[in-house]
Amino acid sequence: MLMGLMEAHGYQCTHDSDDPQGDIVVINTCGFIADAKEESINTILEFAQAKTEGKIKKLFVMGCLSERYLADLEEEIPEVDGWYGKFNYKQLLGDLEKLEELEKIEAHRHITTPPHYAYLKISEGCDRHCAYCAIPLITGKHQSRPMQEILDEVRYLVGQGVKEFNVIAQELTYYGIDIDGQQHIAELIERMADIPGVEWIRLHYAYPTHFPWDLLRVMREKPNVCKYLDIALQHISDNMLSRMKRNVSKQETYELVEKLRKEVPGICLRTTLMVGFPGETDEDFAELIEFTKWARFERMGAFAYSEEEGTYSEKHYEDDVPEDVKQNRLDKLMRIQQNISAEIEAQKVGKTLRVIIDRQEGDWFIGRTEYCSPEVDPEVLIPATEQLTIGNFYMARITDSEEFDLYATTKF
Repeated sequence: MLMGLMEAHGYQCTHDSDDPQGDIVVINTCGFIADAKEESINTILEFAQAKTEGKIKKLFVMGCLSERYLADLEEEIPEVDGWYGKFNYKQLLGDLEKLEELEKIEAHRHITTPPHYAYLKISEGCDRHCAYCAIPLITGKHQSRPMQEILDEVRYLVGQGVKEFNVIAQELTYYGIDIDGQQHIAELIERMADIPGVEWIRLHYAYPTHFPWDLLRVMREKPNVCKYLDIALQHISDNMLSRMKRNVSKQETYELVEKLRKEVPGICLRTTLMVGFPGETDEDFAELIEFTKWARFERMGAFAYSEEEGTYSEKHYEDDVPEDVKQNRLDKLMRIQQNISAEIEAQKVGKTLRVIIDRQEGDWFIGRTEYCSPEVDPEVLIPATEQLTIGNFYMARITDSEEFDLYATTKF
């Protein structure tokens, strides 16, 4: 959005340049976990040095890190010309241009992904308050975007050539609760699916408690709603789920996975699991292993617990699982998932799937099926000798598989 605003005022913007050439650098930061904060700080320091050396003229920082640590950052890194949080990004342009009445400044967003797909944020913030999570501390309470505003953005993006929409929010299933007390995610997705030109809709970051079951009807009935759901479950033992303040039980989680698979045959489930949370015992971890083997998630990411200041767990629990134990558990869990993924991908060999082409790398066109989100999920490799166009859909026959990727041909 900021790039769009700046371009509307005559600036030329480059996103994530390998060789920055501009006079002004704007760094958008993450403040969610320790690794992301470290990366943000290192990037700021790198460009602060460039400013000191006269390579750039102005340096601005925005986003979650400065939303959370504004006073400390201002004191520690005086080379930065202006600090902005997560929501007041328009002020950056206002300060550059000496503009007033910033609320009246409007522009269409600049798409930084390949032109055939985009991310679509439908809400901001979260009311769930899981024990380990800093998101509510950074973003505040859940705020749904008006439905008509979202649908207008979809129509605009379709007009710009976007075919695939990855719908995101910190808590997707809560959409609408803050407006009238009702979950409206199913209605929103159904109305999106009816917009001409929308080829794929993919859903990210659902929450297991009070799941809106009508969403699965939409997924079944609308062919352009991908049979894909990203739903972070974090753990399975009742001990861990209670300590994490997830408001769901082991039994309810098993029943949830069963119902998701029953209601939408062939659904691809992506989840995130956490090891090493304070108080996690060998028995808790054994339950997690058993659950992972049973659920056979098509996509699964796992992380070792990282203590975040200000969270409930930081204030009330001791980070008592040794780092080597966390890492061993993480490695074991991911080895199991790697085998599961290899078996699931191998079952696709010989099948014909619809694939969108993202890019070309060397001797291969790189594409994805509806079961794959950009950058995080397996990809489909098709020989570059075939005459394909980036951004187009093709029917492809799967010829081979690896643990996470597929090989295919459009000539069959």
